[in-house]
Amino acid sequence: MTAIAPDALLTELHKAADAVAAQAAKLAEEDVAAPSALPGWTRGHVLAHIAGISNAMARQLEYAGRGETVELYDGGYEGRTKAIEMAAGHTLAQHREDLDRALERVLRAFDALDADAWQVPISYRSGVVLDGGFALWRELVIHGSDLNTGRGPETWSRGFCEHLFDFLAARVPEGQRFVLQPLGLPPVTLGIGNRSIVINGMLTDIAAWLAGREASLSSLRASAAADDVELPELLPWPSGVPAAQ
Repeated sequence: MTAIAPDALLTELHKAADAVAAQAAKLAEEDVAAPSALPGWTRGHVLAHIAGISNAMARQLEYAGRGETVELYDGGYEGRTKAIEMAAGHTLAQHREDLDRALERVLRAFDALDADAWQVPISYRSGVVLDGGFALWRELVIHGSDLNTGRGPETWSRGFCEHLFDFLAARVPEGQRFVLQPLGLPPVTLGIGNRSIVINGMLTDIAAWLAGREASLSSLRASAAADDVELPELLPWPSGVPAAQ
């Protein structure tokens, strides 16, 4: 899989932000309280979370620019959860205002980076600014689909799906090896266990399944030793403050 350079990632961040803003613009007032694709969350919860992670990642970059680090969310994971619950019931106008302001802030922070700044340390997963950029990309694209407005995982790009394969390799259980076989594309192997399970299907369906989302094209098939098997259980999302969950 081809590595994504910072300039290409920046382009993808702008595309993903535009897509989320366009989806929010299509919503009616009554849609805010309607269910999202995430169990237990309304669309209001998802909108609040997208705004929250955008502001949180902007803060990571703002501190990094001063040579400092700060926890991802003010108040940690508990603070994140409380902020989402408090904002979920906002009016549609408030959600749009919060979202537009947060997206503008975080994109401005990424747009201002020079080549060296992408490697400056941040606290998120004890990584660097580039890791924060990939995290925001995941959040915007996956949660954009979670808004349940008709833009599902089937719209995810090949580059994004392949990035998820890399990032979510940590979800392969110990002792197993997944051979991902996207239709019409080269296979991808995740994990180093002795038990091989082949996952066939459309690229986007495989990526959605790995991300814990519904495979919107219903194309998945798993097999082991040439016999059909159930799709395997996955380990939790990679460690750190939960992202795109």
